[in-house]
Amino acid sequence: MNRSLVSWVAKIAAILVGVYLVFTLINPIRIVQSGTRGVITTFGKVDPEPLGEGIHFVVPLVNRVHMIDVRLQKSEGKGVAASRDLQQVSVSAALNWRLDPALVAQTYQAIGNEYAVAARVIEPAAQEATKAIAAQYTAEELVTKRTEVSGKIRDALEARLKRHGVIVDSLAAVNYDFSAVFDKAIEAKVEAEQKKLTAERDLERIRVEAEQALAKARGEAESLKAKRLEITPDLLRLKQLENESEAIRKWDGKLPQYTGAGTPFVQLTPPAGR
Repeated sequence: MNRSLVSWVAKIAAILVGVYLVFTLINPIRIVQSGTRGVITTFGKVDPEPLGEGIHFVVPLVNRVHMIDVRLQKSEGKGVAASRDLQQVSVSAALNWRLDPALVAQTYQAIGNEYAVAARVIEPAAQEATKAIAAQYTAEELVTKRTEVSGKIRDALEARLKRHGVIVDSLAAVNYDFSAVFDKAIEAKVEAEQKKLTAERDLERIRVEAEQALAKARGEAESLKAKRLEITPDLLRLKQLENESEAIRKWDGKLPQYTGAGTPFVQLTPPAGR
């Protein structure tokens, strides 16, 4: 009884597996997920029209669908280049790219899927473009003109990859590594430039302060000159009268006392008989 049950279960399992395999082989339905395209091959021949997102029907055992990712990809690489002044520099960068959905069938036919494109096209093109652009600049310019250099590398990559159905989105994080001797030389030059800039700013400040002091002195001299021109005899007499008036206002009513020899300043002896 137990053996019959086991045999029966085994037969049922074999039938289910067979049905699954048959259904898998003859299944005419293919689903292309979001962000991908389906490249159809018929006995190995590539159909130039890729399948868009959604459900599609194909001929079982005749058509095969290869799913290709057309979303944004990131490739990072590092290589060695020589600057215009023959300084060896190690360049590292990150490239954002994606496959052109309309040309994905041609790209698959010529190169392969997105992994093959990254290995066979992106990396060699990035190294080639980086070396070509770096050779146009001195080592110092690679640092001071980093944005310009990155833009030229991106343009060169875009021109090279466009014919392979690759769209360049951006080139980010371009970094340079120089020898220790060159790094010290750059640091010394930057420090010297900063000191020069500080000295120039100090000289400018001193010049402005000197001009301000000179202008102030000129103004004061002009003011004194004007005051001297305004002094007249009438003005001096008026000033004298003002001083006398102020002295009278402050007098407390007491007459001054005389001491010492000689004629007294004020004689206050009353007349006889009074």
